[in-house]
Amino acid sequence: MMEFLVELYQWNKALHIIGVISWMAALLYLPRLYVYHCDAEPGSQVSEMLKTMERRLLKVIMTPAMVFALIFGALLLLTSGMGGWGTFWLYLKLIFVTGLLLFHGFLARWRKEFEIDANRRPARFYRVANEIPTLLMIIIVILVVIKPS
Repeated sequence: MMEFLVELYQWNKALHIIGVISWMAALLYLPRLYVYHCDAEPGSQVSEMLKTMERRLLKVIMTPAMVFALIFGALLLLTSGMGGWGTFWLYLKLIFVTGLLLFHGFLARWRKEFEIDANRRPARFYRVANEIPTLLMIIIVILVVIKPS
């Protein structure tokens, strides 16, 4: 099994990166939709359209992309000799990835509030929240590329 993973390492890495890019795009776009949704009158045509967009983005793109990124990321971690379970940067990266997972969960919860017209947060809240995945992504990329000890 391990030899098979080693042979597919480059493919796993490419598929992991594709999953991460797709997930990040959705993590960055969904809070922006929430900003627009705050300005829409509940029950209006715009509000209902945004509900559809938010639901589809979360369920059809964001969550599958997250799963895709996690599966291929796990395969990379399982590839013997390719990673570094003994390296500090990897544990830091996993902590910040956990932050992205938590943010994903918050976005899902907030979508449910918009779905039932129960949002009580201002647009500014979502504008600020929109910066969280960017900061986490920057930290993760630096950790992966620099690999500090």
